[in-house]
Amino acid sequence: MTKVIDQASGDGWHVWNGDAVDVTRALPDRSVGLSVYSPPFANLYTYSSSERDMGNCVDDAEFLEHYGFIVGELYRATRPGRLTCVHCKDLVDYRGRDGRAGLRDFPGEIIRLHEAKGWKYHSRVTIWKDPVIEMQRTKAHGLLYKQLRGDSTFSRQGLAEYVLTFRRWADEGEEIAPVTHTAESFPLTQWQRWASPVWMDIDQTRVLNVQVARVDQDEKHMCPLQLDVIERCVGLWSNPGDVVYSPFTGIGSEGVVAREMGRRFVGAELKPEYWQYAIRNISAAGRQRDLFASASL
Repeated sequence: MTKVIDQASGDGWHVWNGDAVDVTRALPDRSVGLSVYSPPFANLYTYSSSERDMGNCVDDAEFLEHYGFIVGELYRATRPGRLTCVHCKDLVDYRGRDGRAGLRDFPGEIIRLHEAKGWKYHSRVTIWKDPVIEMQRTKAHGLLYKQLRGDSTFSRQGLAEYVLTFRRWADEGEEIAPVTHTAESFPLTQWQRWASPVWMDIDQTRVLNVQVARVDQDEKHMCPLQLDVIERCVGLWSNPGDVVYSPFTGIGSEGVVAREMGRRFVGAELKPEYWQYAIRNISAAGRQRDLFASASL
């Protein structure tokens, strides 16, 4: 039985308010068609005060140990031949906190962890980010023009984001259900654009509204994954009717896209306030999809 605080469901979706490890462990074998999510970025942000919150880990090693339980259980729960998509970026070290200022390869840690749990590294997409906006938002010394003029050895490029994709290869005797497309549903020109290793045309502002979900002083960061990114992952790597899973549902971005694109959705969210807003957002997406379907009849 899944250890959860609460749960809610509707037409084609189910979201648990509980620890992502417990929820993922309870998923049936070979039931998930695609998982797509943005995990907590190690100890960079605090999402809640719960000891079960991976954002509260003291260092990367503790985070990876906790996160590894999800990665392993998700491998078991994923259908043979299918994929998982992980949104991430490099993390910043600060001299005062870490001893030396610089960057650390968080995407590389995620790749090594997945490979250790049986997944095979499949692809990486770089999501272009505007360095001017990053400079204005973070005031990072490495991006300041003043720093470039003073000593450019401290200057660096802006931080891109990535979608790392991993395949769960089929074991001997396991049946694979392929994901298929047609020229009408997925034109060649669209594939040529999406096949690019750098997605330059992601709308950074097209996200679900998070302001209404900010409730605690202990929360330092909440930034949902861009809907454009989720749509591309779901559109590329799942069939209509497949189960899309997010162990870090937040306010429901992956669930909204999954329902709008005719997939089923299963999610886990630890923070009750986010879980409540996820229910509202996913429910509204389902009603909107039904409305459009009725209008087309």
